[in-house]
Amino acid sequence: MSRSSSGFVAGLTAAAVAAIGFLAYQASASVPEDLGKRPEKSPGASAPRSPEEKTDPTAVPARSGAGERVVYSLAEDRVWLVEASGKPRITFKVTPGTVDPAPGTYAVTSRSGSVTGTDGVPIEHVVRFTSVDGITVGFSAAVDNSTPKPDPSKKTGGIRESRAHGNAMWEFATISKKVVVVP
Repeated sequence: MSRSSSGFVAGLTAAAVAAIGFLAYQASASVPEDLGKRPEKSPGASAPRSPEEKTDPTAVPARSGAGERVVYSLAEDRVWLVEASGKPRITFKVTPGTVDPAPGTYAVTSRSGSVTGTDGVPIEHVVRFTSVDGITVGFSAAVDNSTPKPDPSKKTGGIRESRAHGNAMWEFATISKKVVVVP
């Protein structure tokens, strides 16, 4: 082999090693923190879990994006206010309206300090992020701190939270804040 071809082969080898190193870094950066860790076992017997069932109901859903965001789970009726680090600042249960948004990524579009909800209840700290068939969808807290199930005969998009959680949402979810809705 001549010197010029061995230099060419060495260059190609170095480029291939660099490309593999870059791809390995990308793959390792996207690995969940808990991959390979053994789940903690609780004493006593428990029913077997399905693969989709999470072991920690307060853990941020895996497929909810990255960065600072509000995550709303339709199946769990739960919200997470997630810091830029990916760690939840707070998580809490909510009472959804009768109209659900489609899973996807949205942004806070408007906010109101206090108004009357579509159900006639005075509400505060309203954080809106989408609409479905003309029904506005957003988070709010009833001034009387109630979170009753909505009347199924009415179309409401209010996702009710306690007043304390409404205060936390109000402080966190400013205009343009990302809202991720997961199934």
